[in-house]
Amino acid sequence: MPESLSFRKVKGARVSDEIAAQIREKIADGELPIGTRLPSERALAEQLGASRNTLREALRSLENAGLIRLQKGVNGGAVIQDRSGDAIASSLIDMYHMGGIRPEHLTQARILYESIIIKLACEKATKADIALLQQNIDAAEQARKDGKFDARIESHIEFHRILAHIAGNPIMFAVMNGVLDIMVKFIKSIEPYDNSFVTPSRRRFLKHFAAGDTDAAVAEMESLLKRLEKKYLSKVNLIP
Repeated sequence: MPESLSFRKVKGARVSDEIAAQIREKIADGELPIGTRLPSERALAEQLGASRNTLREALRSLENAGLIRLQKGVNGGAVIQDRSGDAIASSLIDMYHMGGIRPEHLTQARILYESIIIKLACEKATKADIALLQQNIDAAEQARKDGKFDARIESHIEFHRILAHIAGNPIMFAVMNGVLDIMVKFIKSIEPYDNSFVTPSRRRFLKHFAAGDTDAAVAEMESLLKRLEKKYLSKVNLIP
């Protein structure tokens, strides 16, 4: 913990919100870098002039936001962490479970984000990245031949995670990762379906991608995702 770290006394109707706001400010200002442990509950509550119950409420809200990790035990306490991307994914999953995100929203967002990610990734991909994508295609095809539905779904989804990672934009990766987490839940909730057309499309895509032909790669991926979208939505009776 930084020796100069100090907090203002809090007051008002929503004291827990004020506490959370102070900690957020210090994270943003660089006073609380990733890995920093906050003062003990007792010391922090005294500095803030708040009850420990109110402090815990503020810390739980920061944990839910992915900004801190609450550890138990002798070396326990609140530690600043870099998991804001996980918080985005968790929020999107919560929206999905509560009905705020419907299947058609999910498939549409996936198509739109994928096009942007491919354009970014195509500029940055290395030979190692291309090899990793090729390995993924081979693994997914083997899972299909073996009749392992869950394994091929995980491989197909991982293909998109790899592309998002190659793109190198942490915001795009966090959002796309959240969308893909929901896609896994959605796809596994419907009955198995024939997707033998995916591998040939993947191989065509990778040929364009490796050659740096962004437009052709985007067109191939959009065509595949729109075909999958129709199949997915037909399973939940959203389209005939």
